[in-house]
Amino acid sequence: MEPLRLDFEALSRALLRALRGRRSQTAFSHRLGYRTNVAYAWESGRRWPTGGELLRAAGRSRIDVRAALTQFLSGEAEWLARTEPTSREGVALLLETLRSNVPIVDVARRCGRSRFAVARWLAGDAEPRLPDFLRMIEACSLRVLDFVALWTEPAALPPVAHAWARLVAHREAAHEHPWLPAVLRVLELETYRAMPAHRPGWIASRLGMSPEEEKRCLDVLARTGQIRRRGRRWTVEETQTVDTRPDREAERRLKLWSARVGLERLGEGADGLFSFNVFCVSHADLERLRDLHRRHFQAMRAIIAESTPSEEVVVANLQLFPLGERAPRGPGDDGS
Repeated sequence: MEPLRLDFEALSRALLRALRGRRSQTAFSHRLGYRTNVAYAWESGRRWPTGGELLRAAGRSRIDVRAALTQFLSGEAEWLARTEPTSREGVALLLETLRSNVPIVDVARRCGRSRFAVARWLAGDAEPRLPDFLRMIEACSLRVLDFVALWTEPAALPPVAHAWARLVAHREAAHEHPWLPAVLRVLELETYRAMPAHRPGWIASRLGMSPEEEKRCLDVLARTGQIRRRGRRWTVEETQTVDTRPDREAERRLKLWSARVGLERLGEGADGLFSFNVFCVSHADLERLRDLHRRHFQAMRAIIAESTPSEEVVVANLQLFPLGERAPRGPGDDGS
């Protein structure tokens, strides 16, 4: 998927105004430790704060920045425990964590900046100004709306209110109908796109679902604007990346659904890789295996993002858990 097309300068101004709240620009500037009216310069676009300055401003607005970023990263960033997130190093680590396995050249293309500038930001040799900081977050993770939501209500920011409403609608639909992503992906297959007309039941037979569920999913996707009927077939409209992790209970239900589908296919003797291993390991090596599990999942997503043509719809279930540990670990327990 491609990043959202946003006016990041307008978003930066709106976000800064939201953080200031009802305080005057002068009062907020003094609260941030500046003698001049820096809030006016920022909000007018005459100069921009860095990414670190944005995070410090959030902290001065009584937001727990470390806790917010831990939530955003789903617990996948051990560096947060030892690095000040508002520092240049912290900003670089945040961007590098979000980048995962996305090549720098792709990040640069997505955010419209040079590879040299992007590499310097990721290495901490320089710090991006706020519009570029937001561009980098979207280019690295396609999750800038969720990042903005850490600090204020996106629905109240005109530059992203419409995109946020769409994301919320898509997220709620995905929680209610777990087959939706698979149906979307089928519509992108070369075989479907080569068909002269949509055939009811074809998607159901391709995915192993009921025709009734196929119709429900198509109705929901059309209602939420994710697909449109063009001629005699359905086509996928420009879609947002839907991260289902913010609602932990809904995310758990989706993972249960995925696991059940895998069990059904295993019971049917379907084609696929169904492997398991039971073993003893030290606590330290279990943490190493968890890290490997996360990196493997991230590497898979990097391959998926670059894969063409679209010929198969695939589900990957990756599980790693200690049999003696029954209490939940909380957010970010699996890195997916």
